[in-house]
Amino acid sequence: MPLEIVRNDITKMKVDAIVNAANESLLGGGGVDGAIHRAAGSGLLAECKTLGGCKTGRVKITGGYNLPAKYVIHTVGPIYNDGKHGEKTLLESCYRESLALAKERGCETVAFPLISSGVYGYPKDQALKVAIDVISDFLLENEMTVYIVIFDKASYQIGEKLFSDIAEYIDDNYVDEHTDYSRERIRMNALPPMAPHKRRKKSEDDILETCDCKAMPLEDDLDAKLKQIDESFSQMLLRKIDEKGMTDTECYKKANIDRKLFSKIRSDVNYKPSKPTALAFAISLELSLDETEDMLRKAGFALSHSNKFDIIIEYFISKGNYNIFEINEALFAFDQSLLGA
Repeated sequence: MPLEIVRNDITKMKVDAIVNAANESLLGGGGVDGAIHRAAGSGLLAECKTLGGCKTGRVKITGGYNLPAKYVIHTVGPIYNDGKHGEKTLLESCYRESLALAKERGCETVAFPLISSGVYGYPKDQALKVAIDVISDFLLENEMTVYIVIFDKASYQIGEKLFSDIAEYIDDNYVDEHTDYSRERIRMNALPPMAPHKRRKKSEDDILETCDCKAMPLEDDLDAKLKQIDESFSQMLLRKIDEKGMTDTECYKKANIDRKLFSKIRSDVNYKPSKPTALAFAISLELSLDETEDMLRKAGFALSHSNKFDIIIEYFISKGNYNIFEINEALFAFDQSLLGA
């Protein structure tokens, strides 16, 4: 998956480069900065002392030393005032320049913290949106796997209205279906017990009579059915790409799918994707709810109101919002699997 939100300790990420939310001195500090310096060891500080600091919105690079990552890209995020002093532009620059430098060094995997969202005070939901927007724009033109690393739930927040709207939608759909089931269970439990004479076992004659039937000529019918087999998931996907006037690259990048997986799907007419992958392509193609259901059936799946993941997907489709990165933000906030490979 080209862009993934994960809950982890960034110092333990096995990637080509991790990004450090540093201060201008580059000499270490609190939070992520301090954790990275402690994990990397004294060699990191010694190299940082040679760099002459770093301005807000800019980047510098060092080795990873004792970290699993080969490089540490240091960037200085803005201190949030009121959002009217160029904070957003500076924060965008942190992500954009970090990605450009990672590409220059040949990195295939990069992990970011949520820059400026800690002691620098940038509102977490806004900081997340800036990160998603800049990274997703970069990935539309470049091949790289990028992680946004969240240390814990307290470090992560989507917009309050969006969260409450989704929670209400889940409640309206999820609870109703389970309430119906509960009512049916209560009704069945309220029925009087069946009389003993009505629970008698079938006699041998009853069983033989039931089984006394002629064998049906199944082979011919089965052959006829198999000749009428419907198009596969792969065939429908490629047909829809053509109908939408998209290129293959546009489709798999919008789906948050990497090129290797798409090549497998294209070359195998009987490829069976996972449900998140199938839905990712439905979102990329901006399919209606009915079309999405049809595509899922090709892969052997269906949407269900007994599944929060499915209800959240349905919510975004019903709202006409096909931004897969915003959908993944919401899925992560509700502890669900993300869309993509």
